[in-house]
Amino acid sequence: MSEVESGKQIFNDLVKSIDSSVSVVIPVTPSNGLFLISLTKGNARKFMTVSEDDIIDLTSDDLIKDEVRDRISVTISELKS
Repeated sequence: MSEVESGKQIFNDLVKSIDSSVSVVIPVTPSNGLFLISLTKGNARKFMTVSEDDIIDLTSDDLIKDEVRDRISVTISELKS
């Protein structure tokens, strides 16, 4: 599994650990170095951008993981189902 694929799996696991009812769609490839990630709960959808570097760093950098987890938490809290 590539670093990007591993990072995507960790991102998905972070979302599920915060709210297992949220669906995640991560594009196959980034656009301009950014992934535009969709988080959906019920009829509500929010998008967040995460850099390709941050996705890769999720596998090895706890500081990045904590920052991304915080951003995910904020985005999920904004979802109204």
